[in-house]
Amino acid sequence: MTGKVSVDLSGPAQTMLTTLYCKALDADAERPILGDRFAREAVGRIDFDWDGLKVADRWTPLVTVRTAQYDIWAAEFLAAHPRATVIHLGCGLDSRVFRLDPGPGVRWYDVDYPDVIALREQLYPTRPGYRLVPTSATDPSWLDEIPVDGPVLLLAEGISMYLTEREGVALLQHVVDRFGTGELQIDFYNWLVVRSQKTQKLQRQSGSTLHWAVNSPADILGRVSGVRLLAAETFFDTTTFSRTSAGFRVAGRLVRAVPPLRRALQYHRYAFGPVN
Repeated sequence: MTGKVSVDLSGPAQTMLTTLYCKALDADAERPILGDRFAREAVGRIDFDWDGLKVADRWTPLVTVRTAQYDIWAAEFLAAHPRATVIHLGCGLDSRVFRLDPGPGVRWYDVDYPDVIALREQLYPTRPGYRLVPTSATDPSWLDEIPVDGPVLLLAEGISMYLTEREGVALLQHVVDRFGTGELQIDFYNWLVVRSQKTQKLQRQSGSTLHWAVNSPADILGRVSGVRLLAAETFFDTTTFSRTSAGFRVAGRLVRAVPPLRRALQYHRYAFGPVN
């Protein structure tokens, strides 16, 4: 893989460039939260006006705190299930499969739009047990091609908000019904973020629309049968938030006093199937 790679993306897929750039900036920080060298290398290979995104270092924790938290949860799942299947839905340009480097017993599927998968193929190497699936998340037929012979982890980071509630619930239920045992690890925006999307620069730049708001785990437990809650954190309550700068943590203490702001960014972890 040599030379610069060009990009031509629109809608929700375009937001992944900002996400990738935030991770690259974090990787160059003195005290990184995620420390994703793969993101830094990918940014160096993509022919794109990164300065045009106007992303400041101080805002990178909004991305890296979440990703680092899901790295922790995914690693815990894989440690308990060394012969598992991982479905990373809406993978974008995230390098989680390389950061976590799962063992030989793990099958890993990175799933996203065809143009995103085509870009990944130019940026990242292949590896044993690793497969790219070019498809829309709203077409669940691709799930039926994945084996059902072990526990499954569905990782869906930064995608739920672009689905309608009907699409999102149907997707989660299909996973639970098909695979029988495993986990759902997924993040959500609450009503405040969805209603205020016109004020958000990233949404205006990409031309994408936010739809599905989830205000608490009760919204999922009441709609998706067969799941039980393992953990629910907000951006400000995660263990990875403690890795942010002192100034960011001070701002977090102020925001925590306003419940709708505190619960704006939510990270959920559910189990399904028999209790071990």
